[in-house]
Amino acid sequence: MSPTVTLHTPHQSDYPELVRVWEASVRATHDFLPEGYILLLREHVLRKYLDAVMLVCCKDARRRIRGFAGVANGRVDMLFVAPEHRGQGIGRRLLRHAVNELNAERLDVNEQNPQALGFYLHEGFEIYGRSETDGLGQPYPLLHMRLVRTTSWHSSSGNHHRAPKWRK
Repeated sequence: MSPTVTLHTPHQSDYPELVRVWEASVRATHDFLPEGYILLLREHVLRKYLDAVMLVCCKDARRRIRGFAGVANGRVDMLFVAPEHRGQGIGRRLLRHAVNELNAERLDVNEQNPQALGFYLHEGFEIYGRSETDGLGQPYPLLHMRLVRTTSWHSSSGNHHRAPKWRK
């Protein structure tokens, strides 16, 4: 990842840009969702979900948001990276910050999103459960995951001496 991409705590004035990143990411990775449901979710993200989590984002040198994560109650509730910036370490950096700094240890992933599932498995999460429906009760199964492997993890802030805060 480029050293010019830095972590920030977004402000409410950043919400429209966060929603743009969210929507672009969802359209690139959630091809199983119908258009109407994406539009409904977009409104929920803007009006409810962003305010319900602790947010962190990655901004580039021009202060544009390239990805963001939201954590609540020890769970990564959202992690989205702009499609054109995937594969640059932004998602990994956000996830590690969520675990190391925001005490996240669990998450849900859509069963129909194999790219995200593979990413989380690669990052040391395991599946421990499944729900037939998503958080709004729609037929988009969720896999429940928890962190089990942290041997190579370092703090996203660069402090390589501090162990992650994972507890089983």
